Amino acid sequence: MPTLDIFNGKPFSMVELTTAVNKNPFKPGFLGSLNLFTDRPIRTLAAAIELKDGALNLIQTSERGAPLEEGKNEKRNIYYQETARIAKGQTIMADEVQSVRAFGSETELMQVMQLVTDRLNGPTGLIAQVEMTWENMRLGAIQGIVTDADGSTLVDWTSVFGVSLPAELDFDLDNATPASGAVRKQCSKVVRGTMRALGGLWVVGQSRIIGLCGDNYWDDLTAHKEVRETFLNTQEASDLRNKIAFESFRYGGIDWVNYRGTDDNSTVAIGVDKCKFIPVDVPGLFERALSPAETMTYVNTRGLPMYAMTIVDRERDMWVRPEVYSYPLFICTRPPALYSARRT
Repeated sequence: MPTLDIFNGKPFSMVELTTAVNKNPFKPGFLGSLNLFTDRPIRTLAAAIELKDGALNLIQTSERGAPLEEGKNEKRNIYYQETARIAKGQTIMADEVQSVRAFGSETELMQVMQLVTDRLNGPTGLIAQVEMTWENMRLGAIQGIVTDADGSTLVDWTSVFGVSLPAELDFDLDNATPASGAVRKQCSKVVRGTMRALGGLWVVGQSRIIGLCGDNYWDDLTAHKEVRETFLNTQEASDLRNKIAFESFRYGGIDWVNYRGTDDNSTVAIGVDKCKFIPVDVPGLFERALSPAETMTYVNTRGLPMYAMTIVDRERDMWVRPEVYSYPLFICTRPPALYSARRT
């Protein structure tokens, strides 16, 4: 078997492994590709979120020389929320390592490093599992409630801020004889409601809304008479005919996407009859706080997305264990802007 002392060398130090992990191309799901969440590295275990309830007010006219109406200071609220801990390891036994090493080989370090790298970077490796966990947390945050792997609530932002989500809209997509313009009217409710809830955060010409559709919702939306008639005799007509699954198109001021989650369509997924609307390119709406690792090396440093280390069996020399850690908090600062809909 190889000399496991090699794991004490520089390539296997926590700093070196963490640097390598954070250089890896990011392979999340669709929400990760949108870059919705702005990273906010912090040096503490909890994030402080300050919200200002500024508002524009009409000014009553007054006579010349009359006393001025006194302006009111903006109300500021600070909320504290702890980051979560995502951590997992996978043990490599000595029997697995000895099969890749020839006695006296100069490539021993390279081969063992490859085995550790495979456990970290493989298709179902530790890094991929952390990224899937991030995607699940993002999916929760864009619905106002961040959930854990078992479905339990980690952070309910509506409760933290003392607000509520908008009522779910019924798009009535399975109606055989829908009223004229019914779908477009519901789209207008989403767009107007989102913009009003965001106030000055909405950037005209930049911000937009994406509707993440479950499978049944998508199928009925793309087959809906009103939607299809809108595209008749236009260049987009052929495009809409080809929007079979996991595609996207624009209608009613909304970019519609058939969200592709996990293959079981339940672990990380949009309900098949549901749609979740996300305001995109809205500065300050979604953020990800990142706390430092729980080691002396990184104490009081600015948090990184992910940390990696190897633990060696120093007593029996029988195994080595790569581990990954992440300490994120996925934040939505304006839950009242998060609209949702059902198929019927």
